Amino acid sequence: MTKKDSFYRRVFVLVLPMALQNLINVGVSATDVIMLGRVGEKVLSGCSMGGQVFWILSLFLFGSTSGASVLIAQYWGKKNLEAIEKIMGIVVLLTMSIGLLFMAVSLLIPDKLMLLFTNDAEIIEQAVLYLRIVAYTYPLSAFTMAYLNMLKSIERVAVSTVVYGSSLLVNILVNAVLIFGLMGVPAMGIQGAAIGTLTARLVELGILIFYVNQYNPEVRVKWKYVIHTDAVLWKDFFYFASPVILNEVLWGAGYSANTAIVGRLGSGVVAANSVVQVTRQLSMVVGFGIASSAAIMIGKAIGEGRKDVAEDYGRKFTILGLLCGIGGAAVILLLRPVIVWGMGFTGETERYLNLFLCMMSAYVIGQSVNSTWVVGVFRSGGDTRFGMILDMTTMWFGSIIVSALAAFVFHCPIPVVYAFLLSDEFIKVPFCLWRYRKKVWLRDVTR
Repeated sequence: MTKKDSFYRRVFVLVLPMALQNLINVGVSATDVIMLGRVGEKVLSGCSMGGQVFWILSLFLFGSTSGASVLIAQYWGKKNLEAIEKIMGIVVLLTMSIGLLFMAVSLLIPDKLMLLFTNDAEIIEQAVLYLRIVAYTYPLSAFTMAYLNMLKSIERVAVSTVVYGSSLLVNILVNAVLIFGLMGVPAMGIQGAAIGTLTARLVELGILIFYVNQYNPEVRVKWKYVIHTDAVLWKDFFYFASPVILNEVLWGAGYSANTAIVGRLGSGVVAANSVVQVTRQLSMVVGFGIASSAAIMIGKAIGEGRKDVAEDYGRKFTILGLLCGIGGAAVILLLRPVIVWGMGFTGETERYLNLFLCMMSAYVIGQSVNSTWVVGVFRSGGDTRFGMILDMTTMWFGSIIVSALAAFVFHCPIPVVYAFLLSDEFIKVPFCLWRYRKKVWLRDVTR
């Protein structure tokens, strides 16, 4: 019982701030959705489409830091702090370069980017207004997200809650003032939402810099390791991180492909889906925290040479992932009447929102279990290629092709198309279970 209590205490200490951080991040998205939904469907849809660029960027960032966490968590188990700092330097160099690239492309060709997601001229016009401001947040977010995610790998998770909690409050305040024109300020609509996001990102960066300088955790980003990276660790990082980055990008690109399909089904479907995706993120705040905690705790146990403990952790996290998925489904179903009423949609859009929420409640069960396995258990031991192959096959050669054919070739009803869009997580479950039972993820990848 003492060992069990110790496990659940450690999980709670890690998951609570991560869940709060995830909840806060959802709150940022929900703020835009709720406020811009009151302005109009086209404005809301434009923000949703414009947000797809940052969504793809965040997957590059998450993939880079998740790949690094494979090494960082195990080196943390060995207490090799110098190796961790060298890996952090590599990640900051990579993520900042990606952030600057995304900013440049979004500023130079925003209209062409939006054509990838929708052919509605009004939605594109609103999305371009949003992108021309929010693009400046990309390098800021790249640095902040990378740094905070790496701190999580050494069990420093509370600072993320403070950073993102503060930015949420700033975002809500600035959004309300600028979107609706309060306190004598002209109403700016979607541009006000973009300025709110930019202000929040600046606040995040400021708090992170203050924390690092004042409290000086055991490890930190040292610019000498950013400028002069370690060749051996670069090789290790590339070996384990490249499949994770590709995995996240393929998964995210699959979601963007889904968004592109939805974007051609009408503004009502786009608006309903925007709300449903925020609700999905809300229902998964604990599930994603469980997955991240699994990667940290199992990776550290492997680094310490305690593979029997790591295996036991894997079993317990699998059960927790399933329970979180069921809980997330219950959250969606319980909140469904409130969400439908609160958004104030009418007619066909209201009907789609009601139906999509019911369908999403089943989806999050599969997503919670699969995330726990792929992002948490498998990656903790360097098994990073399996997730990449799985996403490429189940999404790109499964749900995306089938839903595109259903929508544009066979002209199936929209609920049928939406069901196909959500089918990939159910296809993944038996393959993930098979991989979990093989135990190939129980290996030490450090030098």
